[in-house]
Order: sequence, then C-alpha cells, then structure tokens
Amino acid sequence: MEEEKLKEIQDRYIDLTGALPSSIELRIALCKATNRINTVLAIEDLRQVVINENPLGHKISQLVQFGQLVVLGERDPAKIHARAAIKAGASTTELLGVVELALITSGMPAYSLGVEIISEETQPRQ
Repeated sequence: MEEEKLKEIQDRYIDLTGALPSSIELRIALCKATNRINTVLAIEDLRQVVINENPLGHKISQLVQFGQLVVLGERDPAKIHARAAIKAGASTTELLGVVELALITSGMPAYSLGVEIISEETQPRQ
C-alpha cells in the first residue's frame, strides 16, 4: 500500500513537471531510510490539495510558484515550476510578466534570475 502511494506521488510530479525532481527522490529515500515515510505522505497529501486541486488551475498556480521562488532566489525550484507552467500552457510572455512583478518585489537580482530561467527553459532542447 505504501509503495502504491509513493508511485502515485512520483507519477503526479512527472505529470506536473515532466520529470521527478531529484529533491523529491531524496526526500522519499531519506524518509524510507529513517522509517519516516508518513511525513512524505502527509506533505504530499497537503500538496495535492493546495497545488493540484487549487482553484487557480495548474497554469496560474505554477506561474505564482515560479514568481515566489524567483523572489526568494531559489533557482532550481523556480526552474521546475517554470517548466511546469510551460507544460500547463504558459507563454514566454506570461513568464516574463511574472518576472516583471518579481522586479517590483525583490529588485534586479530577482528579475535577472527570472530572465535567465525563462531563457534556459524556452530554448529548444537538444
């Protein structure tokens, strides 16, 4: 039963972002190794409600999270949410709009980080 729930969690991340983030793999592995898997299950139950069942919908909620993480200067998580926003239908213009708002909140460092992430994530993959 526990393994089924973990598989569902992993599948949700893949569906949302296109891949299983390494931070999630590490979280699951550490909690398994320390017999604290219920922590992961509780966190993921909350994430299911506040992210996957959010009334804003996937695209807008991913844009919001992208902006929040840019403001915090969290490059890797921001990239994950930029990718998820794109996967949910966000345009480059919408991503840039979020970054422009981050400029107001956190200044040029946040704006520059956001522009870098957008540029990286909108380049064709080779």
